[in-house]
Amino acid sequence: MRTVVVDGPHSIRVDTRPDPVLPGPDGAIVEVTAAGICGSDLHFYEGDFPLGEPMPLGHEAVGTVVEIGPDVRRVAVGDQVMVSSVTGCGACPGCATNDPVMCYNGFQIFGGGVLDGAQADLLAVPAADFQLLKIPDGITTEQALLLTDNLATGWAAAQRADIPYGGTVAVIGLGAVGLCALQSALFQGAATAFAVDRVDGRLERAARWGATPVKPPAVEAILAATGGRGADAVIDAVATDASMTDALNAVRPGGTVSVVGVHDLQPFPFPALGCLIRSITFRMTTAPVQRTWPQLIPLLRSGRLDVDGIFTTTLPLDEAAKGYATAASRTGDDVKILLTP
Repeated sequence: MRTVVVDGPHSIRVDTRPDPVLPGPDGAIVEVTAAGICGSDLHFYEGDFPLGEPMPLGHEAVGTVVEIGPDVRRVAVGDQVMVSSVTGCGACPGCATNDPVMCYNGFQIFGGGVLDGAQADLLAVPAADFQLLKIPDGITTEQALLLTDNLATGWAAAQRADIPYGGTVAVIGLGAVGLCALQSALFQGAATAFAVDRVDGRLERAARWGATPVKPPAVEAILAATGGRGADAVIDAVATDASMTDALNAVRPGGTVSVVGVHDLQPFPFPALGCLIRSITFRMTTAPVQRTWPQLIPLLRSGRLDVDGIFTTTLPLDEAAKGYATAASRTGDDVKILLTP
């Protein structure tokens, strides 16, 4: 089968590797029909994380079940499914919360160096009854892909930001996760939203959704707009030292900073004393993907929550290198890339 691998900074190729085998009696093999390039994939592409050897990439996938183990009960061969980007054993008390990060046996992420990558022809999925969900009627391929990671992450980021009804939120970073977080925050009760990014096209998109566009650093603009108090909540979908510092300085006393961006491997100089004095809540979140599905799917099917247009470019799997270069350009026209095996 073909699979996308990264073998160094800005070096992507489509490799040919043996087809996967069932990862156990509770596992499944999925023929991937669409896969997304995530902002966190770019950390490997841009050399932020070290690589010991060429590594398969990708953790966002939808596809068709082509093989199941004897213990699989909830999906069948031929089902169109979406695959949670984060995996758990599916059998422990932690997984019973529908949050794979809480798995007592340890969670894993596809394409992170342990499990195979989802940007491939075929994907082996452990604990299939927990990781897979049949794509419901009325859910598009693009929506299903967002449900595997980005929308679940943005939704959880907004939930953990403690946004009061009628309150003010700032979202830093308007990639796919940031845009999903912005829509989620508005849906969850924010009356005023500041959208922070350097790219004009992304700021224009956020403005069309009703947000106030701000270029970073955003502290001065947000403080001026809130009478010096700051935003009730700040969602950081970037997680650089600069963006987290901006977030902590832009939130009001007693407010919450919710971080879902992926930081690098260097320590962040956390301003603990200032946060203590101002009673700031600081949260970092990996999405409880499966837990979000019962909330998000009805909202998408009804049209109440609109994330259409976040996927801006579709390319065949063989053009993955072009897809990564496009994603890394971070332009206003190219927000998220969809690969089709």
